[in-house]
Amino acid sequence: MSVAAVLMPVAQLVVAAADKTPEAEDVKAGWTAFVIFLLMAGAVVVLGFSLVKQLRKAQAAKDAGLFGDDEAAEGDGGSAARPENHSA
Repeated sequence: MSVAAVLMPVAQLVVAAADKTPEAEDVKAGWTAFVIFLLMAGAVVVLGFSLVKQLRKAQAAKDAGLFGDDEAAEGDGGSAARPENHSA
């Protein structure tokens, strides 16, 4: 008799004993989960506001010319780096 033949029935009994699902009336949503959900929603809102703030700061820095994009575009000849506007 091999070791696997002995351990398989034991493993099945352990899994059957540990895998008991609760009854429908035993499971309910609690206040703790609701508070965690609200905290996570609040964190998403805070992160969203922070993202918008950082994007505005980056756009202001770009408009002020702090990134050096204008000099690099002019040094390369300008045609490939800066598209022409033909709408005027």
